[in-house]
Amino acid sequence: MTAPSQLNVDVVIMGGGVAGLWSLAKLRKLGFSAVLLEANALGAGQTLYAQGIIHGGMKYALTGKLSDSSKAVARMPGLWRDCLQGKGEFDLSAVKILSPYQYLWSTQSLSSKMAGFFASKVMSSRTTEVSGAQRPQVFQNADFHGQVYRLQESILDTASLVHALAEPRMDAIFKFDWKAQPRIDVRDKVRIHFSADQQNTHTIEAKALVLTAGKGNADILSLLGRKTPQMQLRPLRQVVLRGNLPDMIYAHCLGASVNPRITITGHRDANGDIVWYLGGQLAEDGVRRSVAEQLEKAKTEISELLPWLDLNGVQWATLDIDRAEAKQPGGKRPESAYVDYEDKVVTGWPTKMVLAPKLADDVVELLNKHQVLPSGDSLMPNWLHPDYAMLPWQQESVWSS
Repeated sequence: MTAPSQLNVDVVIMGGGVAGLWSLAKLRKLGFSAVLLEANALGAGQTLYAQGIIHGGMKYALTGKLSDSSKAVARMPGLWRDCLQGKGEFDLSAVKILSPYQYLWSTQSLSSKMAGFFASKVMSSRTTEVSGAQRPQVFQNADFHGQVYRLQESILDTASLVHALAEPRMDAIFKFDWKAQPRIDVRDKVRIHFSADQQNTHTIEAKALVLTAGKGNADILSLLGRKTPQMQLRPLRQVVLRGNLPDMIYAHCLGASVNPRITITGHRDANGDIVWYLGGQLAEDGVRRSVAEQLEKAKTEISELLPWLDLNGVQWATLDIDRAEAKQPGGKRPESAYVDYEDKVVTGWPTKMVLAPKLADDVVELLNKHQVLPSGDSLMPNWLHPDYAMLPWQQESVWSS
């Protein structure tokens, strides 16, 4: 067995989703010696199950007033837009933008029309009603009688986002084997002893540990013998379909609640065929249905909302995902990103992908507050790096299950 190797840094991040990768980029830019550890593959879990929407708070304003959630994300699109254009805090110009716009559409039902009315009044500076050929192709059908609003909200290919954040910093991103039972000690300083390949044992010493592992945060806190901060899981049962689909679509269907009745984003499977990914209230309520019931509900929703579509030959599947968040009274969704510092450990959940930059800013603020300051780059070792996760709908096992 190769002799153990050791690395001394300012900060260790555990969790290689967008929140962890953005935090790594932020810390390194500020001069921190920082590394990231990932137990699976980069982007695995919540990141690559996200629909990729750079929300500006629009969908949270559907009750006719700006909620705390909408205020929390209001500045995010501009920050992301600068990065995507290569002129922001980080150069994300390599990220694939699936659509520069997200759309809202209303049906002829009263509740949907009222939601559309409120949305247009509350967020008029960010919405434009479109008609005719300005609408996405699917809403140009003569049988469509609702309204369509265009939002200044981009939709990103999340796999390319993970690549763009990770590749320039891969020298500081390492794989570890959770099954090999890593040891973490946070007494006088942070010490992590781990193996990545069942042969080599590594040790990292740091001033602070940052947890951005989503659902995995609870396991790491348990390993540390800590019961706080507490986590909650809000599950989703999303739906994907592929086959005889006419076009890409990126749109929320307005309903009577804060959540859209359904949210559709368009993607490609491994063969390049169009995939529609369905979220919104359909996915929220779907956890109370069996897989068969959820698929039947999804088919009914699409048939009711877009009745002119020919769905013959379309293949359907479900995608289950647990959204990990800081525990809230009554299990409500947190209004913003969450970070907590306790004895050398920062625990964070972004709540939504779009809030990853805010989480990273909050992490830096907490580290500075507790006198964890940058000491400059460290020479990185030649340890194993994790692979990139595949988008779920590009895995054939999803369609055959």
